[in-house]
Amino acid sequence: MALAVTSSSSVAATKSNSFFSRIGSSSESKVLQIGSLRVLERNVSSGVFNLPQRRYLVKALNAESQRNDSIVPLAATIVAPEIIEKEEEDFEQLAKNLENASPLEIMDKALEKFGNDIAIAFSGAEDVALIEYAHLTGRPYRVFSLDTGRLNPETYRLFDAVEKRYGIRIEYMFPDAVEVQGLVRTKGLFSFYEDGHQECCRVRKVRPLRRALKGLRAWITGQRKDQSPGTRSEVPVVQVDPVFEGLDGGNGSLVKWNPVANVKGNDIWTFLRTMDVPVNALHAQGYVSIGCEPCTRPVLPGQHEREGRWWWEDAKAKECGLHKGNLKQDDAAQNGNGNGVAHANGSAAVADIFTTQNVVSLSRAGIENLAKLEDRKEPWIVVLYAPWCRFCQAMEESYVNLAENLAGSGVKVGKFRADGDEKEYAKSELGLGSFPTILFFPKHSSRPIKYPSEKRDVDSLLAFVNALK
Repeated sequence: MALAVTSSSSVAATKSNSFFSRIGSSSESKVLQIGSLRVLERNVSSGVFNLPQRRYLVKALNAESQRNDSIVPLAATIVAPEIIEKEEEDFEQLAKNLENASPLEIMDKALEKFGNDIAIAFSGAEDVALIEYAHLTGRPYRVFSLDTGRLNPETYRLFDAVEKRYGIRIEYMFPDAVEVQGLVRTKGLFSFYEDGHQECCRVRKVRPLRRALKGLRAWITGQRKDQSPGTRSEVPVVQVDPVFEGLDGGNGSLVKWNPVANVKGNDIWTFLRTMDVPVNALHAQGYVSIGCEPCTRPVLPGQHEREGRWWWEDAKAKECGLHKGNLKQDDAAQNGNGNGVAHANGSAAVADIFTTQNVVSLSRAGIENLAKLEDRKEPWIVVLYAPWCRFCQAMEESYVNLAENLAGSGVKVGKFRADGDEKEYAKSELGLGSFPTILFFPKHSSRPIKYPSEKRDVDSLLAFVNALK
């Protein structure tokens, strides 16, 4: 990227001051365009020497008028030799100060501190609440979005509605065409169903985001603590971004603001309805967390909202990489716990679930014996679970109710904790794909039958049992 460079002498102070005044008030310096910079020149008299010390001036502007390939400061000029000592901000302390602040107050503070060097990351889902909060502050703001090329039509219609509602132009970031072409030609359009979504997300989302953030000093996200299993429970309202770099480069060069971190999903929707803002039409069809079309589907009764994303993978993989810093221990994720502190065997130090006298807790030996029996006295329904799994937690009430309904019916209800050291056994011998997996062991067959539906309400589970017992 070319930079606009102007050098001036310190020999004639009055001329220099006059020159600064003209730069600061020039209408030309306010003609701002992402991706290009105007070159400013100044002729100086003989005897003037070039000074190597320079600084950047960034002029503020609301969201720009065209879709562009990168987000960079909208104007930059190298001017006189002035050294400005930048005071380090304690963002950890700031996060504590704002912990109980409203989303509007947090948004206002973010826009006040960073002006045009901050932008809202808009995904086309509930993130419209961020734009509404920014609008309510009355301050200028910028909005960008990652267009992966595989979004739902409803998401594109929402983009258009939002631009018209707020009188802005969203700054769209696109994946590199050569990288996408290489991925598709080599592995096909749907390779993520076979080997995980991370590679596709890296090409279509993470790298475009990285380019976007290199032109900013801060960004605003819609992360909430209640959104994702194990990865967002400790999201602060403001933090130094642990993954990406900002305009100045290096660690600590980018600040991440999460104004709705402490807000519950239901409260977000109350706010959206109250303000009568545009929302994605997919929400009315059961979609809660919305991403790319092939990787997003509606959630069903008893499911956590994030389970509609990359549903064919374990809970630990429910991040695309944009917020990788939420994953505090990669080793823990590899062991399958994905949140909290991991023990040496890969299990997590969290309270157990499905704890009721009507649910039998099976040991490894117990589940092995049950699986070997060819002529059982009673049929069994058993859930393979991990207590840290948000999806397992979400179905706890319905499974406990199922056990109560089946008490005295001749059907035993059990549970087997299949994470940590037991995970490989559960995968190879019991068909564990992701948590939770529900198996029915008939009376006269050693082969368990996997519950095929994602509906985990008590009526659906009862229908499954009654059809097989």
